[in-house]
Amino acid sequence: MHKKIFDSEVLKKIPGFGVIVYKDGKKIYENFFGKRNLEKNLPVTENTKFRVASISKIFTALTILQLVEQGKINLDEDASEYLNFKLRNPNFPDEKITVRMLASHTSTLRDGKIYSLPPKFSLEKFFKSDKNSFGKENKNFFAYCNLNYGILGTIIEKVTGERFDLYQKKNIFRQLEINADYVVGNFSAKDFKNLGALYQKNIAQIDDYKIKPPKNFISVQNPYVDGGSLFYSLKNYKVGTNATIFSPQGGLRISFKELANCLEMFLNKGSFRGKKIIREDLFSEMCKPQWIYDEKIQNGDTLGVMFSYGLGLYQIRGDSPARFCKDAEIDFIGHSGEAFGMISGLYFRPNEKDGVIFMANGTDFFAGDEKSFGKFSNNFIWEEEILNPVCKIFFSK
Repeated sequence: MHKKIFDSEVLKKIPGFGVIVYKDGKKIYENFFGKRNLEKNLPVTENTKFRVASISKIFTALTILQLVEQGKINLDEDASEYLNFKLRNPNFPDEKITVRMLASHTSTLRDGKIYSLPPKFSLEKFFKSDKNSFGKENKNFFAYCNLNYGILGTIIEKVTGERFDLYQKKNIFRQLEINADYVVGNFSAKDFKNLGALYQKNIAQIDDYKIKPPKNFISVQNPYVDGGSLFYSLKNYKVGTNATIFSPQGGLRISFKELANCLEMFLNKGSFRGKKIIREDLFSEMCKPQWIYDEKIQNGDTLGVMFSYGLGLYQIRGDSPARFCKDAEIDFIGHSGEAFGMISGLYFRPNEKDGVIFMANGTDFFAGDEKSFGKFSNNFIWEEEILNPVCKIFFSK
């Protein structure tokens, strides 16, 4: 059934991808196509783990909200109080930058050339020397910034006293029956074999390992290095100084099956198979717009698709340029991912128990390449070719 859903010429050019669909709280469709590794001729399966890019932000936000529930973090507290150094935009020295502002991209921070700093650097030293990581617009302005989530990861370390990745594994992943990781070398031999590479123009950009990296070595993004990363030992890493090394904004490696568990949790308003991950009121706060674009005053850079943003999630109106369905107005909440040729998404329908996840490990996307443009929305063409058929077949009334 539905074998020809994803039979477009555009999708045939992707090395590999997979889709899982939920309807009325139950998984009703899953299918996997192509290769997770072209050189080794390995197929994509439900257990294939990809670096999921910005969907990682969802898990960082979930961890923050768990700590809010425990009373260890206040969303409206000055982030400086948790970091133990003063974080201020020099253009607005008297305005505090709160945890909520970081999570909703209204912090006034901006990404520079890199936003995953080597372990020898601390955030405190970085911000003392780098004044280019701040915008000139005030706190009411939305600017998507990966560095925000590196700071959130560091706050998580500060208040828990544990390394970001290890704390999240114990307190989020374990509850969701997920065996994901930010540190590739820490995967078991079995999970490492399921790791998939990411491609641009069919050239591996990241995670195309010849041998398994050693334990406790982290790969840090660097756009000036072939393959996109450098490896650093975590042996001497000091917890609470620089969690950007784990890429809380985009470095999570996770399988389709595991990502579907996260979607299932959202469909049940913060609970997963009888286990409460976050309180329902905090789930609602996560989904609720913390910022909304106002065209009259142009109070943010929407990137063409983000016209409102919550806490690690954004809202997609079915009649907006960010829509996924061509012929029906279907609203979604979720997050996209795009890096190193990866295109991914986790989306659910508000007030419904319907949702979809997908990951595609290779596109011929380059900034400004017209072949990447969608035909009826501001999304990439690959997102349209995957999500429009899902909407039409499974979600349209």
